[in-house]
Amino acid sequence: MGARVRLTCVVSALLLALAACVPVPHPFAGPPTGETARLVQPPPPRLAVPVPANALLTDADAKAFATDLAEALLGNEVPAQAAIAKSADWRLVATAEMRQAQVIPHYAIVNPAGVTIAHIDGLPEPAASWARGDAGVLQSAAQDVAPKLADLLTSIDAAEKQNDPHSLYHRPAEVAVLGVTGAPGDGDSSLAHQLRLQLPQLGVIVANDPKAADFTIGGEVRIAPAEAGNSRVEIQWQMRDASGHDLGRIVQINEVPSGTLDQYWGDIAIVVAQQAALGMREVMEKQRHPPPGTLPLGKSAAAAPASPPPAAAPPAAAAFGEPTQP
Repeated sequence: MGARVRLTCVVSALLLALAACVPVPHPFAGPPTGETARLVQPPPPRLAVPVPANALLTDADAKAFATDLAEALLGNEVPAQAAIAKSADWRLVATAEMRQAQVIPHYAIVNPAGVTIAHIDGLPEPAASWARGDAGVLQSAAQDVAPKLADLLTSIDAAEKQNDPHSLYHRPAEVAVLGVTGAPGDGDSSLAHQLRLQLPQLGVIVANDPKAADFTIGGEVRIAPAEAGNSRVEIQWQMRDASGHDLGRIVQINEVPSGTLDQYWGDIAIVVAQQAALGMREVMEKQRHPPPGTLPLGKSAAAAPASPPPAAAPPAAAAFGEPTQP
């Protein structure tokens, strides 16, 4: 009983000390600056836009059109690049055909396996202007089709998940917490234990077997000296899917008086786990409801959808602040 009273006193004294040292009374409880907690995601799959070979354009104009398309897609949050496709890339193949005095651009979305998944037509363009590579006409064509392609990519990803009865569209996510390393005191065990308690409160099932889980989560704690007798604490939570793909890191950063966490983490572990769990839920929601322009991971179905479903709604931002991406 005496040890429990001493621990309560230590936690109470710590929280009072922190109230005088940082803008918020609990470390990691909220973003006094944009750096306290953030979501860092790896680069998404790339949509390559090769120079179109059959677009009724000269080589130079075709190259300029590929650049226009990539830039317009980037403006619609699609990770596109005017480049030759690599083995893991999705591709946007642009062609064009004459219809009377107009040119009709065609766009095909091709998966990494070389299968055309979907296609869409652009607006008719004046044949004479298109033939001479009018910069305004090519840029306008790219700007017009880019948001439609972004919605189409999202629909492809959503359709694959909806058609899979075992996907996260039809059941709660299962997550295995692999553990935490690098924390002083009882931090490794306390953080992992609290995370296992917090995730179910957000509708997530905690799995005991990592091989049977949809996602795995591991944590790493780093502590370094800071100014004014404080220590800088950085906690990184790494998330991966069942195939081992890197989905993102939830990063939490704050300063505490040096030595504070050498023995017991107590209430601080609870707050850290609460905020980290919110970020993890956002990562999972993005796998379930991808934002506009998301490219599916891996190989897609062989047949192109005749009528793609509506794009899924993007998830809300995590409660602890807007995610930042590298």
